[in-house]
Amino acid sequence: MTFDVVIIGGGPGGYVCAIKASQLGLKVAVVDKTKSELGGTCLTKGCIPTKAILQSAKVLHTCQKASDFGIDGVVVEPNLDKIIGRTKGIISGLNGGVAGLFTKNKVTFIEGAARFKSSNTLIVENGSALTEVSGKNIVIAVGAKPRLIPGLDDLIQKGLVWTSKEAIFPKLLPKKMLMVGSGAIGIELASFYNAMGTEVTVVEMMERILIQEDKEIAESARKSFEKQGIKIITSSKTQNFKEEKGMVSVEILDKNGHLEKESFDVVVLAIGVVPNTKDLGLDAISVKQKQNGAIETNQYNETSVPGIYAIGDVAEAPWLAHKASREGIRVAEKIAGLQKITPINLRAIPSCTYSYPQVASIGMTEEKAKEAGYEIKVGKSHFRSNGKALATGEPDGFVKVIFEARTGELLGAHMIGHEVTEMLPIFSLAISAELTEGELMATIFPHPTMSECLQEAVYSAFGMAING
Repeated sequence: MTFDVVIIGGGPGGYVCAIKASQLGLKVAVVDKTKSELGGTCLTKGCIPTKAILQSAKVLHTCQKASDFGIDGVVVEPNLDKIIGRTKGIISGLNGGVAGLFTKNKVTFIEGAARFKSSNTLIVENGSALTEVSGKNIVIAVGAKPRLIPGLDDLIQKGLVWTSKEAIFPKLLPKKMLMVGSGAIGIELASFYNAMGTEVTVVEMMERILIQEDKEIAESARKSFEKQGIKIITSSKTQNFKEEKGMVSVEILDKNGHLEKESFDVVVLAIGVVPNTKDLGLDAISVKQKQNGAIETNQYNETSVPGIYAIGDVAEAPWLAHKASREGIRVAEKIAGLQKITPINLRAIPSCTYSYPQVASIGMTEEKAKEAGYEIKVGKSHFRSNGKALATGEPDGFVKVIFEARTGELLGAHMIGHEVTEMLPIFSLAISAELTEGELMATIFPHPTMSECLQEAVYSAFGMAING
Protein backbone atom coordinates (compact mmCIF):
# COMPACT_ATOMS: atom_id res chain seq x y z
CA MET A 1 0.00 0.00 0.00
CA THR A 2 1.87 3.05 -1.29
CA PHE A 3 0.61 6.64 -1.21
CA ASP A 4 1.84 10.14 -1.94
CA VAL A 5 0.80 11.18 1.56
CA VAL A 6 0.05 9.09 4.64
CA ILE A 7 -1.39 10.94 7.61
CA ILE A 8 -1.29 9.46 11.10
CA GLY A 9 -4.35 10.75 12.93
CA GLY A 10 -7.80 11.80 11.77
CA GLY A 11 -8.29 14.86 13.97
CA PRO A 12 -8.88 18.45 12.83
CA GLY A 13 -5.31 18.67 11.53
CA GLY A 14 -5.12 15.22 9.95
CA TYR A 15 -8.46 14.94 8.21
CA VAL A 16 -8.29 18.49 6.82
CA CYS A 17 -4.77 17.83 5.53
CA ALA A 18 -5.98 14.61 3.88
CA ILE A 19 -8.90 16.25 2.10
CA LYS A 20 -6.80 19.18 0.89
CA ALA A 21 -4.02 16.88 -0.35
CA SER A 22 -6.54 14.76 -2.27
CA GLN A 23 -8.10 17.87 -3.80
CA LEU A 24 -4.62 18.80 -5.03
CA GLY A 25 -4.32 15.49 -6.90
CA LEU A 26 -2.35 13.42 -4.41
CA LYS A 27 -3.04 9.81 -3.43
CA VAL A 28 -3.82 9.99 0.28
CA ALA A 29 -4.38 7.66 3.23
CA VAL A 30 -5.29 8.37 6.84
CA VAL A 31 -4.38 5.92 9.60
CA ASP A 32 -6.31 6.10 12.86
CA LYS A 33 -6.92 3.63 15.66
CA THR A 34 -10.66 3.50 15.13
CA LYS A 35 -13.18 4.99 12.75
CA SER A 36 -15.28 6.18 15.67
CA GLU A 37 -12.42 8.52 16.64
CA LEU A 38 -12.39 10.39 13.33
CA GLY A 39 -12.44 14.07 14.14
CA GLY A 40 -9.95 13.48 16.93
CA THR A 41 -10.05 14.72 20.50
CA CYS A 42 -11.62 17.98 19.35
CA LEU A 43 -14.71 16.30 17.95
CA THR A 44 -15.07 13.29 20.22
CA LYS A 45 -13.99 14.47 23.68
CA GLY A 46 -12.89 18.07 23.49
CA CYS A 47 -14.02 21.17 21.58
CA ILE A 48 -17.38 19.98 20.26
CA PRO A 49 -18.78 18.13 23.30
CA THR A 50 -17.73 20.93 25.67
CA LYS A 51 -19.55 23.45 23.51
CA ALA A 52 -22.61 21.19 23.46
CA ILE A 53 -22.80 20.90 27.25
CA LEU A 54 -22.01 24.61 27.64
CA GLN A 55 -24.91 25.43 25.34
CA SER A 56 -27.16 23.50 27.73
CA ALA A 57 -25.76 25.62 30.56
CA LYS A 58 -26.42 28.77 28.53
CA VAL A 59 -30.05 27.77 27.92
CA LEU A 60 -30.40 27.12 31.64
CA HIS A 61 -29.01 30.60 32.39
CA THR A 62 -31.50 32.15 29.97
CA CYS A 63 -34.45 30.27 31.43
CA GLN A 64 -33.46 31.26 34.94
CA LYS A 65 -33.57 34.91 33.86
CA ALA A 66 -36.92 34.55 32.04
CA SER A 67 -38.74 36.85 34.45
CA ASP A 68 -36.30 39.65 33.51
CA PHE A 69 -37.81 39.49 30.01
CA GLY A 70 -41.40 39.46 31.20
CA ILE A 71 -41.80 35.69 31.02
CA ASP A 72 -43.14 34.44 34.35
CA GLY A 73 -43.71 30.96 35.66
CA VAL A 74 -40.63 29.34 34.11
CA VAL A 75 -39.18 26.67 36.40
CA VAL A 76 -36.31 24.60 35.02
CA GLU A 77 -33.74 22.10 36.21
CA PRO A 78 -30.99 20.25 34.33
CA ASN A 79 -31.50 16.70 33.07
CA LEU A 80 -27.98 15.26 32.84
CA ASP A 81 -28.96 12.20 30.80
CA LYS A 82 -30.57 14.37 28.12
CA ILE A 83 -27.64 16.79 28.10
CA ILE A 84 -25.13 13.99 27.56
CA GLY A 85 -27.41 12.19 25.11
CA ARG A 86 -27.73 15.32 22.98
CA THR A 87 -23.96 15.79 23.10
CA LYS A 88 -23.25 12.23 21.96
CA GLY A 89 -25.74 12.61 19.12
CA ILE A 90 -23.87 15.66 17.83
CA ILE A 91 -20.56 13.79 18.04
CA SER A 92 -21.94 10.80 16.17
CA GLY A 93 -23.29 12.94 13.35
CA LEU A 94 -20.06 14.88 12.88
CA ASN A 95 -17.95 11.71 13.14
CA GLY A 96 -19.95 10.14 10.34
CA GLY A 97 -19.58 13.36 8.41
CA VAL A 98 -15.78 13.08 8.44
CA ALA A 99 -16.00 9.50 7.17
CA GLY A 100 -18.31 10.72 4.41
CA LEU A 101 -15.84 13.44 3.44
CA PHE A 102 -13.14 10.78 3.07
CA THR A 103 -15.33 8.84 0.67
CA LYS A 104 -16.27 11.97 -1.28
CA ASN A 105 -12.63 13.04 -1.62
CA LYS A 106 -11.22 9.54 -2.32
CA VAL A 107 -9.15 9.39 0.86
CA THR A 108 -8.27 5.86 1.94
CA PHE A 109 -8.93 5.17 5.61
CA ILE A 110 -6.80 2.51 7.32
CA GLU A 111 -7.86 1.43 10.80
CA GLY A 112 -5.18 0.60 13.33
CA ALA A 113 -2.28 1.93 15.41
CA ALA A 114 0.68 3.14 13.37
CA ARG A 115 4.37 3.09 14.19
CA PHE A 116 7.38 3.86 12.04
CA LYS A 117 9.38 1.04 10.46
CA SER A 118 11.43 3.49 8.41
CA SER A 119 11.17 7.10 7.37
CA ASN A 120 8.66 6.25 4.63
CA THR A 121 7.05 3.05 5.93
CA LEU A 122 4.58 2.44 8.73
CA ILE A 123 3.49 -0.74 10.45
CA VAL A 124 -0.25 -0.55 11.16
CA GLU A 125 -1.50 -2.90 13.86
CA ASN A 126 -5.20 -3.75 14.00
CA GLY A 127 -5.75 -6.57 16.47
CA SER A 128 -3.49 -9.40 15.32
CA ALA A 129 -3.23 -8.04 11.78
CA LEU A 130 -0.14 -6.12 10.71
CA THR A 131 -0.06 -4.06 7.52
CA GLU A 132 2.80 -2.14 5.93
CA VAL A 133 1.84 1.26 4.54
CA SER A 134 4.32 3.39 2.63
CA GLY A 135 4.17 7.09 1.88
CA LYS A 136 6.43 9.43 -0.05
CA ASN A 137 5.43 11.90 2.63
CA ILE A 138 4.17 11.17 6.14
CA VAL A 139 2.30 13.67 8.29
CA ILE A 140 2.14 13.09 12.04
CA ALA A 141 -1.14 14.48 13.42
CA VAL A 142 -1.73 12.35 16.51
CA GLY A 143 -2.63 15.17 18.89
CA ALA A 144 -2.18 15.16 22.64
CA LYS A 145 -3.76 13.80 25.82
CA PRO A 146 -4.50 15.39 29.22
CA ARG A 147 -1.52 15.86 31.50
CA LEU A 148 -1.80 13.95 34.79
CA ILE A 149 -0.36 14.47 38.25
CA PRO A 150 1.90 11.50 39.11
CA GLY A 151 0.72 9.13 41.81
CA LEU A 152 -3.02 9.54 41.27
CA ASP A 153 -3.63 6.36 39.25
CA ASP A 154 -5.64 4.70 42.01
CA LEU A 155 -7.90 7.73 42.48
CA ILE A 156 -8.40 7.93 38.71
CA GLN A 157 -9.36 4.26 38.57
CA LYS A 158 -11.90 4.81 41.35
CA GLY A 159 -13.46 7.75 39.52
CA LEU A 160 -12.49 10.28 42.17
CA VAL A 161 -10.05 12.13 39.92
CA TRP A 162 -11.13 13.02 36.38
CA THR A 163 -9.49 14.35 33.28
CA SER A 164 -11.45 16.59 30.92
CA LYS A 165 -12.74 13.47 29.13
CA GLU A 166 -14.58 12.17 32.20
CA ALA A 167 -15.73 15.67 33.08
CA ILE A 168 -17.43 16.08 29.70
CA PHE A 169 -19.37 12.83 30.02
CA PRO A 170 -20.29 12.56 33.72
CA LYS A 171 -22.67 9.87 34.95
CA LEU A 172 -23.66 11.95 37.95
CA LEU A 173 -23.35 15.60 38.91
CA PRO A 174 -20.96 15.92 41.88
CA LYS A 175 -22.02 18.15 44.75
CA LYS A 176 -18.53 19.54 45.33
CA MET A 177 -15.74 19.75 42.74
CA LEU A 178 -12.13 20.93 42.68
CA MET A 179 -10.82 22.16 39.33
CA VAL A 180 -7.02 22.11 39.17
CA GLY A 181 -6.00 24.61 36.52
CA SER A 182 -7.66 27.72 35.10
CA GLY A 183 -6.86 27.67 31.41
CA ALA A 184 -9.63 27.54 28.83
CA ILE A 185 -10.51 23.90 29.54
CA GLY A 186 -10.63 24.33 33.31
CA ILE A 187 -12.67 27.53 33.16
CA GLU A 188 -15.15 26.12 30.63
CA LEU A 189 -15.77 23.02 32.74
CA ALA A 190 -15.98 25.07 35.94
CA SER A 191 -18.57 27.28 34.24
CA PHE A 192 -20.65 24.28 33.16
CA TYR A 193 -20.67 22.53 36.53
CA ASN A 194 -21.40 25.75 38.40
CA ALA A 195 -24.44 26.25 36.16
CA MET A 196 -25.54 22.70 36.93
CA GLY A 197 -25.52 23.41 40.66
CA THR A 198 -22.16 21.93 41.66
CA GLU A 199 -20.08 23.80 44.24
CA VAL A 200 -16.90 24.52 42.27
CA THR A 201 -13.47 25.57 43.53
CA VAL A 202 -10.72 26.48 41.03
CA VAL A 203 -7.08 26.40 42.12
CA GLU A 204 -4.42 28.00 39.92
CA MET A 205 -0.64 28.09 40.49
CA MET A 206 -0.20 31.39 38.64
CA GLU A 207 -1.15 34.80 40.01
CA ARG A 208 -4.34 34.96 37.95
CA ILE A 209 -6.74 32.78 35.99
CA LEU A 210 -6.59 32.62 32.18
CA ILE A 211 -2.93 33.59 32.34
CA GLN A 212 -2.60 33.83 28.54
CA GLU A 213 -5.30 36.48 28.34
CA ASP A 214 -4.97 40.22 28.77
CA LYS A 215 -4.72 41.03 32.49
CA GLU A 216 -7.74 43.34 32.46
CA ILE A 217 -9.86 40.70 30.73
CA ALA A 218 -8.74 37.99 33.16
CA GLU A 219 -9.55 40.15 36.18
CA SER A 220 -13.01 40.93 34.80
CA ALA A 221 -13.60 37.23 34.15
CA ARG A 222 -12.65 36.35 37.70
CA LYS A 223 -15.08 38.89 39.15
CA SER A 224 -17.86 37.50 36.98
CA PHE A 225 -17.16 33.88 37.88
CA GLU A 226 -16.94 34.66 41.60
CA LYS A 227 -20.20 36.59 41.39
CA GLN A 228 -21.79 33.42 40.00
CA GLY A 229 -20.53 31.44 42.98
CA ILE A 230 -17.30 29.86 41.72
CA LYS A 231 -14.56 29.95 44.36
CA ILE A 232 -11.19 30.87 42.83
CA ILE A 233 -7.83 30.46 44.57
CA THR A 234 -4.72 31.73 42.73
CA SER A 235 -0.98 31.63 43.49
CA SER A 236 -1.55 28.25 45.12
CA LYS A 237 -0.81 24.60 44.46
CA THR A 238 -2.52 21.33 45.31
CA GLN A 239 -0.82 18.37 47.01
CA ASN A 240 -1.38 15.17 49.03
CA PHE A 241 -4.49 13.83 47.28
CA LYS A 242 -6.02 11.11 49.45
CA GLU A 243 -9.26 9.14 49.52
CA GLU A 244 -11.22 9.72 52.71
CA LYS A 245 -14.76 8.42 53.21
CA GLY A 246 -15.51 8.22 49.52
CA MET A 247 -14.19 11.73 48.82
CA VAL A 248 -10.82 13.21 47.88
CA SER A 249 -9.00 15.26 50.50
CA VAL A 250 -6.57 17.80 49.05
CA GLU A 251 -4.09 20.18 50.62
CA ILE A 252 -4.06 23.66 49.09
CA LEU A 253 -0.81 25.55 49.72
CA ASP A 254 -0.63 29.28 48.95
CA LYS A 255 2.47 31.34 48.11
CA ASN A 256 2.84 32.43 51.74
CA GLY A 257 3.03 28.87 53.00
CA HIS A 258 -0.51 28.82 54.39
CA LEU A 259 -2.00 25.32 54.12
CA GLU A 260 -5.66 24.36 53.98
CA LYS A 261 -7.12 20.88 53.68
CA GLU A 262 -10.49 20.33 52.01
CA SER A 263 -12.49 17.38 50.69
CA PHE A 264 -14.28 17.10 47.34
CA ASP A 265 -16.53 14.58 45.61
CA VAL A 266 -14.31 14.77 42.56
CA VAL A 267 -11.12 16.48 41.41
CA VAL A 268 -10.72 17.48 37.74
CA LEU A 269 -7.23 17.89 36.30
CA ALA A 270 -7.00 20.66 33.70
CA ILE A 271 -3.26 21.29 33.77
CA GLY A 272 -2.36 21.05 30.10
CA VAL A 273 -1.65 18.29 27.62
CA VAL A 274 1.09 15.81 26.67
CA PRO A 275 1.87 14.98 23.02
CA ASN A 276 0.84 11.46 21.88
CA THR A 277 4.30 10.46 20.66
CA LYS A 278 5.05 7.55 22.98
CA ASP A 279 4.24 4.58 20.71
CA LEU A 280 5.05 6.03 17.28
CA GLY A 281 8.55 4.56 17.05
CA LEU A 282 10.14 7.96 16.46
CA ASP A 283 13.48 6.74 17.83
CA ALA A 284 13.76 4.36 14.88
CA ILE A 285 13.88 7.29 12.44
CA SER A 286 15.64 9.88 14.63
CA VAL A 287 12.91 12.52 14.54
CA LYS A 288 13.97 15.25 16.96
CA GLN A 289 11.67 15.87 19.93
CA LYS A 290 11.45 18.48 22.63
CA GLN A 291 11.84 17.70 26.30
CA ASN A 292 8.08 17.35 26.75
CA GLY A 293 7.84 14.84 23.89
CA ALA A 294 6.53 17.30 21.29
CA ILE A 295 8.02 16.99 17.81
CA GLU A 296 10.39 19.72 16.68
CA THR A 297 9.35 21.41 13.44
CA ASN A 298 10.40 24.41 11.41
CA GLN A 299 8.05 27.19 10.32
CA TYR A 300 6.68 24.94 7.57
CA ASN A 301 5.95 22.02 9.93
CA GLU A 302 8.85 19.98 8.55
CA THR A 303 10.57 17.71 11.07
CA SER A 304 14.28 16.88 11.20
CA VAL A 305 13.64 13.99 8.76
CA PRO A 306 12.93 14.97 5.13
CA GLY A 307 9.44 14.01 3.98
CA ILE A 308 8.03 13.79 7.53
CA TYR A 309 5.83 16.58 8.88
CA ALA A 310 4.14 17.19 12.24
CA ILE A 311 1.04 19.34 12.75
CA GLY A 312 -1.32 20.29 15.56
CA ASP A 313 -0.95 19.49 19.24
CA VAL A 314 1.83 16.95 18.67
CA ALA A 315 4.06 19.81 17.50
CA GLU A 316 3.88 23.11 19.36
CA ALA A 317 1.50 25.40 21.21
CA PRO A 318 -1.03 26.89 20.96
CA TRP A 319 -3.03 23.66 21.21
CA LEU A 320 -5.96 24.76 19.11
CA ALA A 321 -7.96 22.87 16.50
CA HIS A 322 -8.07 25.76 14.04
CA LYS A 323 -4.29 26.08 14.17
CA ALA A 324 -3.97 22.37 13.40
CA SER A 325 -6.37 22.66 10.45
CA ARG A 326 -4.50 25.61 8.98
CA GLU A 327 -1.21 23.73 9.36
CA GLY A 328 -2.77 20.71 7.65
CA ILE A 329 -3.82 22.78 4.65
CA ARG A 330 -0.43 24.43 4.41
CA VAL A 331 1.46 21.10 4.59
CA ALA A 332 -0.77 19.61 1.88
CA GLU A 333 -0.06 22.60 -0.34
CA LYS A 334 3.67 22.33 0.28
CA ILE A 335 3.75 18.60 -0.53
CA ALA A 336 1.76 19.29 -3.70
CA GLY A 337 4.39 21.81 -4.78
CA LEU A 338 2.30 24.97 -4.62
CA GLN A 339 4.26 28.19 -4.67
CA LYS A 340 4.23 31.02 -2.14
CA ILE A 341 3.71 28.85 0.96
CA THR A 342 4.08 31.30 3.84
CA PRO A 343 4.57 30.54 7.55
CA ILE A 344 1.60 30.90 9.89
CA ASN A 345 1.48 34.23 11.68
CA LEU A 346 1.27 33.10 15.30
CA ARG A 347 -0.09 36.53 16.28
CA ALA A 348 -3.04 35.96 13.95
CA ILE A 349 -4.26 32.80 15.72
CA PRO A 350 -7.50 33.53 17.63
CA SER A 351 -8.24 32.06 21.05
CA CYS A 352 -11.69 31.43 22.54
CA THR A 353 -12.98 30.38 25.96
CA TYR A 354 -16.67 29.40 25.89
CA SER A 355 -17.44 30.04 29.54
CA TYR A 356 -20.22 32.27 30.84
CA PRO A 357 -19.28 34.99 29.99
CA GLN A 358 -17.20 34.10 26.95
CA VAL A 359 -13.62 35.31 26.47
CA ALA A 360 -12.05 35.85 23.03
CA SER A 361 -8.69 37.25 22.00
CA ILE A 362 -6.16 37.59 19.22
CA GLY A 363 -2.71 39.09 18.99
CA MET A 364 -0.73 40.80 21.71
CA THR A 365 -1.99 41.72 25.16
CA GLU A 366 -1.36 45.22 26.46
CA GLU A 367 1.39 43.86 28.72
CA LYS A 368 3.15 42.01 25.88
CA ALA A 369 2.94 45.00 23.55
CA LYS A 370 4.61 47.22 26.15
CA GLU A 371 7.26 44.58 26.85
CA ALA A 372 8.00 44.43 23.12
CA GLY A 373 8.69 48.16 23.15
CA TYR A 374 5.70 49.34 21.13
CA GLU A 375 4.24 52.79 21.61
CA ILE A 376 0.58 51.88 21.85
CA LYS A 377 -2.92 53.28 21.83
CA VAL A 378 -5.55 51.35 23.82
CA GLY A 379 -9.28 51.62 23.32
CA LYS A 380 -12.24 50.08 25.16
CA SER A 381 -15.97 49.89 24.63
CA HIS A 382 -18.34 48.46 27.23
CA PHE A 383 -21.43 46.47 26.25
CA ARG A 384 -23.47 48.35 28.84
CA SER A 385 -23.50 51.27 26.36
CA ASN A 386 -24.68 49.07 23.49
CA GLY A 387 -28.39 48.96 22.66
CA LYS A 388 -28.41 45.39 21.35
CA ALA A 389 -26.58 44.13 24.46
CA LEU A 390 -29.15 45.81 26.70
CA ALA A 391 -32.04 44.44 24.64
CA THR A 392 -30.51 40.96 24.78
CA GLY A 393 -30.10 41.19 28.53
CA GLU A 394 -26.32 40.81 28.32
CA PRO A 395 -24.83 44.21 29.26
CA ASP A 396 -21.73 42.86 31.03
CA GLY A 397 -18.31 42.81 29.42
CA PHE A 398 -16.24 44.94 27.07
CA VAL A 399 -14.01 45.05 24.00
CA LYS A 400 -10.37 46.14 24.25
CA VAL A 401 -8.05 46.88 21.34
CA ILE A 402 -4.33 47.66 21.18
CA PHE A 403 -2.87 49.62 18.24
CA GLU A 404 0.67 50.62 17.33
CA ALA A 405 0.49 54.39 17.74
CA ARG A 406 2.70 55.39 14.81
CA THR A 407 1.38 53.09 12.05
CA GLY A 408 -2.14 52.29 13.20
CA GLU A 409 -1.40 48.56 13.07
CA LEU A 410 -3.79 46.45 15.14
CA LEU A 411 -1.56 44.56 17.59
CA GLY A 412 -4.25 42.79 19.59
CA ALA A 413 -7.93 42.58 20.46
CA HIS A 414 -9.50 41.14 23.60
CA MET A 415 -13.15 40.69 24.58
CA ILE A 416 -15.31 39.36 27.37
CA GLY A 417 -19.07 39.06 27.18
CA HIS A 418 -22.02 37.46 25.43
CA GLU A 419 -21.06 35.53 22.25
CA VAL A 420 -17.81 37.47 21.80
CA THR A 421 -16.27 34.35 20.22
CA GLU A 422 -18.55 34.95 17.22
CA MET A 423 -17.32 38.56 16.87
CA LEU A 424 -13.60 37.77 17.08
CA PRO A 425 -13.17 36.87 13.36
CA ILE A 426 -13.60 40.55 12.45
CA PHE A 427 -10.36 41.30 14.26
CA SER A 428 -8.77 38.09 12.93
CA LEU A 429 -9.36 39.38 9.42
CA ALA A 430 -8.12 42.83 10.37
CA ILE A 431 -4.79 41.45 11.62
CA SER A 432 -4.37 39.01 8.72
CA ALA A 433 -5.19 41.69 6.13
CA GLU A 434 -3.10 44.31 7.98
CA LEU A 435 -5.99 46.73 8.22
CA THR A 436 -5.35 50.08 9.88
CA GLU A 437 -7.50 51.96 12.35
CA GLY A 438 -8.75 54.16 9.50
CA GLU A 439 -10.03 51.19 7.52
CA LEU A 440 -11.77 49.74 10.57
CA MET A 441 -13.37 53.11 11.29
CA ALA A 442 -14.55 53.40 7.69
CA THR A 443 -16.25 50.00 7.79
CA ILE A 444 -20.03 50.19 8.22
CA PHE A 445 -21.18 47.95 11.10
CA PRO A 446 -24.88 47.05 11.19
CA HIS A 447 -27.09 48.57 13.86
CA PRO A 448 -28.21 47.37 16.29
CA THR A 449 -25.58 44.72 16.89
CA MET A 450 -23.17 43.99 19.69
CA SER A 451 -20.41 44.02 17.07
CA GLU A 452 -20.71 47.82 16.99
CA CYS A 453 -18.65 47.77 20.19
CA LEU A 454 -15.71 46.52 18.13
CA GLN A 455 -15.68 49.69 16.05
CA GLU A 456 -16.42 51.84 19.09
CA ALA A 457 -13.30 50.43 20.77
CA VAL A 458 -11.26 51.42 17.72
CA TYR A 459 -12.66 54.96 17.89
CA SER A 460 -11.86 55.02 21.61
CA ALA A 461 -8.20 54.10 21.03
CA PHE A 462 -7.74 57.24 18.96
CA GLY A 463 -9.73 59.61 21.17
CA MET A 464 -12.81 59.62 18.97
CA ALA A 465 -15.31 57.58 20.97
CA ILE A 466 -18.90 58.31 19.97
CA ASN A 467 -21.04 56.34 22.41
CA GLY A 468 -18.60 55.89 25.26
